Amino acid sequence: MSVEQQEFFQTSPQANPELLFVRSARANSYRLTLRRDGVAMVTIPARGSEREARRFFDQHQDWLERARARQAQKPRAASVWTVGAHVLWRGEMHEVRIAAQGEKPQVCLAADVFRVASIEGDLRPTLEAHFARRAKIELPGRTWELSAETGVDVKQVTVRNQRSRWGSCSAGGTISLNWRLVQTPDSVRDYIIFHELMHLKEMNHSERFWTRVEEVCPWWRDAEKWLKRNGSLLGL
Repeated sequence: MSVEQQEFFQTSPQANPELLFVRSARANSYRLTLRRDGVAMVTIPARGSEREARRFFDQHQDWLERARARQAQKPRAASVWTVGAHVLWRGEMHEVRIAAQGEKPQVCLAADVFRVASIEGDLRPTLEAHFARRAKIELPGRTWELSAETGVDVKQVTVRNQRSRWGSCSAGGTISLNWRLVQTPDSVRDYIIFHELMHLKEMNHSERFWTRVEEVCPWWRDAEKWLKRNGSLLGL
């Protein structure tokens, strides 16, 4: 998934919920992508038309079928998290286990312990709320550290429930990060932060931008591979 900041808008209501047409001032050509939620997205360049976009979409049905087939083969996390389920946490799949009994029920993932209302039923909403709270503390702190390390001026860091990107940034110096980054390895988390920091110097994905990324994060290719291989476990 691209972490590029995108300024898209829907061009018109669609009868097909699995197809979305969006316009991008940055795009130089028509582009068809398949989002992780299964929605096909056609990007329309600034001077393009929705009519041509539909024609472009029709001409690339073979590619879309292959992309859907590849997507169907990717691993998916369990939709319901119960005791005994395996959940991605800190970059590894860990079993949800019952922790030592205390005043309130608790479960653990690796060495981390989380309070729950009950150990029965779906624990996913409660655990994800715990993850998001940790992310709102850890991710801004790490961003400020790497900002100081790279000498990039950041004005604000926000943590959001983004469903289609890992991070984004604004020209005004605000970096937004997906709370699910706390579930990834530290190296992947840092890559996303470095990526957005370098966008504050280069608001594009030019060769010069990737040179800057390489300078501060030489493992970025491995991080990208991890995201492509495991992003589906996080619903992205």
